Amino acid sequence: MEISNDLAVKKPKRLTSVVWNHFERVRKADICYAVCIHCNKRLSGSSNSGTTHLRNHLMRCLKRSSTIDVSQLLAAKRRKKDTTVSLANISFDEGQRKDDYIKPTILKFDQEQKKDEIFNLGSGRFDQERSRIDLARMIIVHGYPLAMVDHVGFKVFVKNLQPLFEVVPNSSVEQACMEIYGKEKLKVYETINKLHGRINLSVEMWSSPENVEYLCLTAHYIDEDWKLQKKILSFVTLDSSHTEDMLSEVINKCLMDWDVDRKLFALTFDNCSTDDDIVIRIKEQISHKRPLLSTGQLYDVRSAAHVLNSIVQDAMEALREVTQKIRASVKYVKSSQVTQGKFNEISQEVGINSEKNLLFDCPIQWNSTYLMLETALEYRGAFSLLPEHDPDYISALSDTEWEWASSVTGYLKLFLEITNVFSGNKFPTANMYFPEVCDVHIQLIEWCKSPDNFLSSMAVKMKAKFDKYWSKCSLALAVAAILDPRFKMKLVEYYYSQIYGSTALDRIKEVSDGIKELFNAYSICSTLVDQGSALPGSSLPSTSNDTRDRLRGFDKFLHETSQSQNAISDLDKYLEEPVFPRNCDFNILNWWKVHMPRYPILSMMARDVLGTPMSTVAPESAFNIGGRVLDHCRSSLDANTRQALICTQDWLRMEPGDVNSSSSLSPLPLLIEPS
Repeated sequence: MEISNDLAVKKPKRLTSVVWNHFERVRKADICYAVCIHCNKRLSGSSNSGTTHLRNHLMRCLKRSSTIDVSQLLAAKRRKKDTTVSLANISFDEGQRKDDYIKPTILKFDQEQKKDEIFNLGSGRFDQERSRIDLARMIIVHGYPLAMVDHVGFKVFVKNLQPLFEVVPNSSVEQACMEIYGKEKLKVYETINKLHGRINLSVEMWSSPENVEYLCLTAHYIDEDWKLQKKILSFVTLDSSHTEDMLSEVINKCLMDWDVDRKLFALTFDNCSTDDDIVIRIKEQISHKRPLLSTGQLYDVRSAAHVLNSIVQDAMEALREVTQKIRASVKYVKSSQVTQGKFNEISQEVGINSEKNLLFDCPIQWNSTYLMLETALEYRGAFSLLPEHDPDYISALSDTEWEWASSVTGYLKLFLEITNVFSGNKFPTANMYFPEVCDVHIQLIEWCKSPDNFLSSMAVKMKAKFDKYWSKCSLALAVAAILDPRFKMKLVEYYYSQIYGSTALDRIKEVSDGIKELFNAYSICSTLVDQGSALPGSSLPSTSNDTRDRLRGFDKFLHETSQSQNAISDLDKYLEEPVFPRNCDFNILNWWKVHMPRYPILSMMARDVLGTPMSTVAPESAFNIGGRVLDHCRSSLDANTRQALICTQDWLRMEPGDVNSSSSLSPLPLLIEPS
């Protein structure tokens, strides 16, 4: 019997049957009815009527709609009795139902799901396997612990949300994660191996709270749409057998596993003190598959952000005693309201109008120490007079110590600004680093000239560390800057004249020769491609065991002698044309994409050079003195599972183009603060 519509009201008691997931209880006077949410038919809903008639209607209704497997609905009722986890003593407030019916909403978790996998909240087909995979995908993307599926609160939430879902054990979720890892790894492998350009790899060392070390290998490249991309390829757990001289073998194994050794353009290490023998051994093992510059400098790159962090640590260590005094002074002033009030009065007497409040620092985050020093310096006059008004204050600094603090804080300000540029840029192409690093170089030269022995000796130590980095990376930095149409050779000439003075011309010529040497390698490759003798997808000539390799010198000779006297190369044409006007909206990758037809060979080279990671710093660890530390949740996992979760998280959140745009997904960081 059909009944007239009425407004939904709050049900008087908890409805335990799964049938009520498909009916809304309504009341008219003293009579209760059940309203089918699929067809709006009204049936008796009193407690004395039971649910058999509702179940029978539901089977007929759902059969007509063909949207829900009724057998799953009935099976859920049986499983409820057999469950091994008792939730009887746990209850959650269901809350009051809405007056209006919820309209079916289409949700899509995975962008690559097929249409028949999209589910509908109101009338969709429930899929246990699809839900298991979605759960695993959620755990991967957001960095949740695998053990969350064993938490009682999670089980209760899922039971109330979807009674048909059978909560899977930890091992099943781990297996689903490994399945996703396998599928996504194949996609990344195919993407990288289809590239026409080459890839660059960054090598980073991580650690755990248990002092276990890890090797993270990340591929950086510019794709066919001229979008900068990066993918973590391997996250290897290092044991005691992996000594430093074996790191080259670990890295080479990763290269071969991904079949990228033949496409490698540059390697970037996060530590400037990395043993040069490691790099030499890697070069030796793959050099027969790719030509290197005679100097090899474009191949061996070190992270700019890490060398700045290392230099900052030298400055912080030199100023350690002064910093401790300032830290103690701030602590004393803020120890009580009376002391703070007295300090404020002194500040007003000496004319300090700063609106900043004294603050403590976090010693492992050097930017916070900088902020503490900067603020304390504004209250220098008050601190100097505080001993006269408060005999208990014993951490006073001398005038010389205040001068040291002022100078070093000025140094830290420069490093802070540059580190923010490195870590905050969404498009970290290689061209952006040269002017920043040159500014550091010029300042270090000036600081070494300080008449104060304390400051000059500190600067000399800092510059020695910087010089080691500069000797390895200056050519790579300069070449990348030249490939910025706003700068070209002019930027190199501008900075080198300040850095090298009378020997600047010789240094500029070294850079000019270096970029020409690299361009010639790409030109020869272009000739070989035209002749059909180069490997597909290679941007530099490759070799094999074919006897034709004996004529590689002839190929180069043929290329050089076949050029018309009046012909002009891409590089010469590019350098002779005026620089592009500087503006803040300039996108260098878009510029090269547009000008690729005009500079076919040079653009091929620019793609590889600009994709080189000149820095490997992550935003969350840019100012961290302790390095990158894996959280306990990930470090406690099996090595294979850990690698699968970390790599897949990176792949899933980095959909095509996400590197160049803000991502809607913000997975939890895999970092913790060192204690």
